[in-house]
Amino acid sequence: MSMKITEDCIACGACLPECPTNSITEGDGSMYVIDAATCVECEGHYDAPKCVEVCPVDCIIKA
Repeated sequence: MSMKITEDCIACGACLPECPTNSITEGDGSMYVIDAATCVECEGHYDAPKCVEVCPVDCIIKA
């Protein structure tokens, strides 16, 4: 599984530095995207997905 950023993303960038696998990138400029091939839901790094914890608009869900 991996995480997914929904269209509610405000492109604030809070999630970018928190991703231990650098799976989050700028999408089309209005939101960010998560690469499902490299996202590990922070397993082995944190107890829970860090991007979800820091997202101010709760737009990150399990894919």
